[in-house]
Amino acid sequence: MVEFRIDRRSGVATYLQIVQQTKQALRLGLLRPGDRLPTAREVVEVTAINPNTVLKAYRELEREGLVEARRGLGTFVTRTLGGQAAGTPLRAELADWVARARATGLETDDITALLTSVLEAEGPDGHKGGGV
Repeated sequence: MVEFRIDRRSGVATYLQIVQQTKQALRLGLLRPGDRLPTAREVVEVTAINPNTVLKAYRELEREGLVEARRGLGTFVTRTLGGQAAGTPLRAELADWVARARATGLETDDITALLTSVLEAEGPDGHKGGGV
């Protein structure tokens, strides 16, 4: 089961953090179709956020077709995202690259900025300069 971590200093709305963390878990294969998300009460106990915030996040995930609320049973994953990146050899290569980046003195924000700049330069379709 996924455990949400809320960063109150991030500037990202709490419900969006839950949505983003759920999508990341789906992309990495940590959540699969049929898995149950924690109940709003369970999330509130761990994070001390408003239950309505959790429900708003779950409604957004449901609107996107990623989860389904089943009355009296909970909220369940209906589909996954991406190519299950966690099990690919690329993940190991990326972990090695991050270790090398840290060894050169880069911090997490530096690494994130560098990766983001490369992704943006490649564009959404993986071609330099972006575009369709």
